[in-house]
Amino acid sequence: MANQQILALCNQYQALLLSDTPTPHIAIAPNPPAQFFEALRFIYDKPVNIEYWPAEQLEKARHSRLPSGTDEPPVNTAPVVQLLQEMLHKAMQLRASDIHFEPVEQGYQIRFRIDGVLQRQPLLPLHLAAPLTARLKVLANLDIAERRLPQDGQMAVEIERHKCSFRIATLPVYHGEKVVLRLMTQAEQTFELSELGMPPEECTRFRSALANPQGMILVTGPTGSGKTITLYSALKILNKVSTNLCSVEDPIEIPMRGLNQTQINLKAGLSFQSVLRALLRQDPDIIMVGEIRDGETAEIAIKAAQTGHLVLSTLHTNSTAETVIRLEHMGVERWMLASALKMVVAQRLVRKLCPYCKQQQPDDITLPATLWGAPLPRWRAVGCERCYGGFYGRHALFEIMLIDPALQTAVISGMPAHDIEKLARHQGMMTLFECGCQAVEQGLTTLEELYRVLGVPHD
Repeated sequence: MANQQILALCNQYQALLLSDTPTPHIAIAPNPPAQFFEALRFIYDKPVNIEYWPAEQLEKARHSRLPSGTDEPPVNTAPVVQLLQEMLHKAMQLRASDIHFEPVEQGYQIRFRIDGVLQRQPLLPLHLAAPLTARLKVLANLDIAERRLPQDGQMAVEIERHKCSFRIATLPVYHGEKVVLRLMTQAEQTFELSELGMPPEECTRFRSALANPQGMILVTGPTGSGKTITLYSALKILNKVSTNLCSVEDPIEIPMRGLNQTQINLKAGLSFQSVLRALLRQDPDIIMVGEIRDGETAEIAIKAAQTGHLVLSTLHTNSTAETVIRLEHMGVERWMLASALKMVVAQRLVRKLCPYCKQQQPDDITLPATLWGAPLPRWRAVGCERCYGGFYGRHALFEIMLIDPALQTAVISGMPAHDIEKLARHQGMMTLFECGCQAVEQGLTTLEELYRVLGVPHD
C-alpha cells in the first residue's frame, strides 16, 4: 500500500521511482518543493534514497520506462522521435508555415497552417501529448519540468537532408500544454525583389526609395503577411562590400551573409533600444530594425534616419496612411516623421488559385465604380491532387505610398489618415484592394479570398 502511495506521489511531483525494494529509490529534479518531502515522510517513515537528476534526463526516463501501475501508458522514446520527424516532414511537404500541437478533450490535435489557413490533421491519442511536448522542449533547450508558464525558443531539425529552423512557443491550456512551431528559414527562398509579386511600376518606385542615402522605409501589415521577406529582399539589393549593414531582430529569422545581425535578449538587458544605440556607434550605413514596438524605439530609429542613415523596419498597421497615426500615438512628433519617412509599404498575402483545377464561371462580378471600374471574372477553387482545397501558394498584394513634398506637408499639418490616403491615391497610389482586384483579373486569386484577407471595403 505504501509503495502505491509513493508511486502516486512520484507521478504528482514528476519524480521517478527507480526501485521499491529493499527501500524506495527515487529520482527527482533538483530543488524539489518541501511538500514533496513532507508527504513522503507521512507515507513512509523510514529512510529513502533520493537522487537529483537534470530535468531533461528525468523527463526522458519517465517517458521511456514508466513503471507498472502508473495511470499513463508507457511511451517509448524512439517511436515519439520517429512520429515527430514524420510529422515535421509531412508539414514541409504540404508547405506549412506553422504547426499547432493542441491537447483537447478528445485527443491530441495537430493543425498545419497552409497558405495562411489552418488545416486539421488526423487526431492522435491524448497520451502522446506529454512525450511529444517533452521531445520538442528538449530540441529547443527549454525547461521540461516547467509546465505552468509559457516558454519561447528556437530549434533546428534535419528533414530530408535539409536543416530547418523553427521558432517554438509553449502555452498552458485547459488540457495541458499547447505548442506552436513556426518555420523560420526556407532553403529555396532567393529574396529576389522581382519574385515578391510586386507590379513592375511599384518595383521601380521601391528600388528608387532604397537608393536614398538616408531616411526611413517602413513595411506594414499583420503577423504572417510577408513583411520579413520584403525587408530581406531589400537588404539583398543593398548588400555591398562598401556598405555597413546592421540589424537588430527578435529573433534572427534568416541569417544573411554580409549583414551584421544582433538578436535582442531581454534577460541579458539587450533590448531594441539598447542595441539600436550601440549600432549607431558601429559606423552603420543601413540599419534594419525587426519591428518598431514602442515610442522609444521609434524615436531612436527616426533620429537615425535624420542623421545620415537609411533605416528599414516593420510596423503593425492595416494601411499605409494609418502608419502616420500609429507613430503619432507612440509619441513621435509629426514634423519628425515627415522629415524622416521616405516610403511606406503595406502588404498582405492571398492564396493563389491552383492553375491545374481553377474554373472560370460564366457570370462576371460587378463592383461599385468607386472600388473597381471593370467587371471581374468569377473564379472557382475546385481542388485536385496537386493542391490543397483549390489553392497552391500565396500571392503578395502591395500598397506603396511614396512620401513626396505634398504628403510631407499633409503629415505636418495634422491631416487625418483618410485624407492622407485620398491624397496619395490622387498622386497614383494603388490601394491593397485595387491590387487585389488586379490579381483577380489575372486569375491569380478569387474575390472571396480577397474579402477573407482584406475584409469588405466600405466605399
